[in-house]
Amino acid sequence: MKHIFSIFLVLFFINDIQADTDKGEALFKQHCTQCHAINARLVGPALKDVHLKYDREWLYSWVKNSAAMIEAGDEQAIAIYEEYNRSPMNAYEGILNDEDIENVLLYIESSGNDAQSVDEGEKVNQSEEEDKSYTLIITIFLILGALVFILDNVKNTLKSVAKEETENIPQFLHKSLLMFSKSKKFLFLSFLLLIVIITNAAWEGLSSVGVYTNYQPEQPIKFSHKIHAGDNGIDCNYCHHTARESKHAGIPSANICMNCHTYINEGSVDGDKEIGKIYDAVGFDPVSRTYIEGYEKKPIKWIRIHNLPDLAYFNHAQHVEVGKVKCQTCHGPIEEMDEVYQFAELTMGWCIDCHRTNSVQYDENKYYENHLTKLDKNSKHVHVEDIGGLECGKCHY
Repeated sequence: MKHIFSIFLVLFFINDIQADTDKGEALFKQHCTQCHAINARLVGPALKDVHLKYDREWLYSWVKNSAAMIEAGDEQAIAIYEEYNRSPMNAYEGILNDEDIENVLLYIESSGNDAQSVDEGEKVNQSEEEDKSYTLIITIFLILGALVFILDNVKNTLKSVAKEETENIPQFLHKSLLMFSKSKKFLFLSFLLLIVIITNAAWEGLSSVGVYTNYQPEQPIKFSHKIHAGDNGIDCNYCHHTARESKHAGIPSANICMNCHTYINEGSVDGDKEIGKIYDAVGFDPVSRTYIEGYEKKPIKWIRIHNLPDLAYFNHAQHVEVGKVKCQTCHGPIEEMDEVYQFAELTMGWCIDCHRTNSVQYDENKYYENHLTKLDKNSKHVHVEDIGGLECGKCHY
């Protein structure tokens, strides 16, 4: 009975901790994420292991009113204030009590442990999956080899019983090859098959000239669209802002990167390694968070992926702003790509198919306000080809 009561107390304690952690997560997202992350420095310091660096009571006082602690001459409070460019922290006195702060600290502690466990678990799982794949392939080959060996023995055993001449696998293959080589039909069909294979290879080769589907060069900085556009939900037009008003989407300048990375100094995957390349290009000191005076800036030599031939004209603004075409239509699931590759063929046939099948976006679009009356058609049945989308001069002039 005592054991059962002890187990009940342990389970109750675990559930209580989980509830406190959930409360802490909600409070953290509501009050802390504007300036803090657990594993990365933002406006304020990274909060991983903060419960180990400072006394609990000190943390309660700091969260409630850091300005009062600085004014009172607390050395730790002053050190943090000076390190982070004298940026004042919001006072949460009267907003968060000791229990709320403790729940936030429990959430920070559990999140740091969970992140490490997840990373290690993913590596182990990936390694185990690779080992299983290799083992499965080897097992299949061994089973097939064993079946061939068994069937060959059965065949030879039956021949021995019938008092016929036996033969092993190499002898059988050699005999079959000699037999087929003497057959004119077999030789003709083999020659015909060879011609078809060569013709198909030539056609595929010629058709792929200038087509770079799945082209994925290694870039000077490992920029992840998955993290930026996918996980963080940054709009494509924030970085490629000229896509709405220009022929080119443009390569973002390093200044756009620095809008965020002045404060975000470490990435979730590569730490400060890749972000450090941006700092090296623009001459930024992440410790003092200032630009180095007299620094000779270096260009980031990005490698272009999507590149149309000079004979073809393409205007981003016409498609993005007027045509309401989504980036993913041509660039694929860009928000899922850690490393960008060319998704679509971007050939003439591919573009023509798009103009034939996609309807013109008339809703709240002043650019096309006079088209419907001239065409005398329902807007749902008007495709790009109906308004000159297949004219040669639209793309070649």
